[in-house]
Amino acid sequence: MVVVAILAAGRGTRMKSNLPKVLHSLGGRSLVERVVESVEPLSPSRRIVIVGYQAEEVKAAMHSIPTLEFVEQTVQLGTGHAIQQLLPHLEGYTGDLLVLNGDVPLLRTETLKQLLQTHQENQNAATILTAYLSNPTGYGRVFCNDEDIVQQMIEHKDCTAVQRQNSRVNAGIYCFRWQNLAEVLPYLQTNNAQKEYYLTDAVTQVGKVMAVDVEDYQEILGINDRLQLATAYDILQRRVKEKWLLAGVTLIDPTSITIDETVELQPDVIIEPQTHLRGKTVIQAGSRIGPGSLIENSQVGENVTVQYSVVTDSIVQARSKIGPYAHLRGHAQVGTGCRVGNFVELKNTQLGDRTNAAHLSYIGDSIVGNHVNIGAGTITANYDGEKKHRTKIGDGTKTGSNSVLVAPLTLGDNVYVAAGSTVTEDVPDDSLVIARSRQVVKRGWRKKSQ
Repeated sequence: MVVVAILAAGRGTRMKSNLPKVLHSLGGRSLVERVVESVEPLSPSRRIVIVGYQAEEVKAAMHSIPTLEFVEQTVQLGTGHAIQQLLPHLEGYTGDLLVLNGDVPLLRTETLKQLLQTHQENQNAATILTAYLSNPTGYGRVFCNDEDIVQQMIEHKDCTAVQRQNSRVNAGIYCFRWQNLAEVLPYLQTNNAQKEYYLTDAVTQVGKVMAVDVEDYQEILGINDRLQLATAYDILQRRVKEKWLLAGVTLIDPTSITIDETVELQPDVIIEPQTHLRGKTVIQAGSRIGPGSLIENSQVGENVTVQYSVVTDSIVQARSKIGPYAHLRGHAQVGTGCRVGNFVELKNTQLGDRTNAAHLSYIGDSIVGNHVNIGAGTITANYDGEKKHRTKIGDGTKTGSNSVLVAPLTLGDNVYVAAGSTVTEDVPDDSLVIARSRQVVKRGWRKKSQ
């Protein structure tokens, strides 16, 4: 049995932001959300987030995560003080406590499993995660014997010059036998440069302590400023891109592409340069995305092409062509075999199969049937100044260039709209609608030169 405690009470002054540090975004999710997600496969009996600075904002940002508990540290007096706040909440608990930091978002679940397994198999009082760093400045040092039993732990600021030469560092990730830890927590002292209660002091008092080295030191990198946040994003992107390259996805110029972890790609997808995939996006086999495209929270079917376009919160079915310079938003839905071309915007609109809107059009709040052709410059005038209204266009209908369809409006099946028409009334099936003034030509209208 394991309880997880996540330290998320600090402000993070070096971020130079009013937003709590743990709520800063990394690849589409906050730092603390990433930590919470990393422990899900461990099936902990409880997950407790220790909050402090702007506690209500942190709670609100995580309200959608079920069964998450919050404990408040009203005054931030160190990591030991933060864990002291758990004493009344874990009274009578006899299992293990896994302590994580809300600003260390790159830890893999596999690493945490190894830490927990080592802790339980060796019946340790505590097990800590360590790493060897080429530049350990700022990290507390860990001193062990040949069997990885911890002999001493010293914070960087409290180390002597000789002790700082040790490159084995404390990652700040711990697994404790809770009963052992609970006995020593009330007796922690502030005999250090920071005048804080260090959890590391408790580690050396609980009994047998073992260190586990992380294989990839980048997992333990914490976020204290925007530079470190950018570094973590680079690491995360390398992980994501390696995963998809090995899964049969082609990334042309990977350094110019960004892909959120939440994105799903199928084999034989091709991602062109300067393309960015965000949120819960799914792209099916054979599709070619980019160059220069942004797709966010959208579903893209098989063998679709998207060039120099933006697609958000929308669905594009198989064999459709989007762009260049198209914009789909607001739950647009494009059927199979469609074309949405140059400078066309779809908003909250459904296009049926084999329907084309090739040039310079705005179609909003509309239901468009199958095999419809939207002429260049066609727009739906869907807003009356107070409310949005819907346009319905039947199967096989064609709109001429520069048509204006004033909603609410229904065009039946196989309707032809003459070029330049402003249509304000419903049109029945199999009709031609002409809604423009008769052309008048006045010969010799220009005054002759004097």
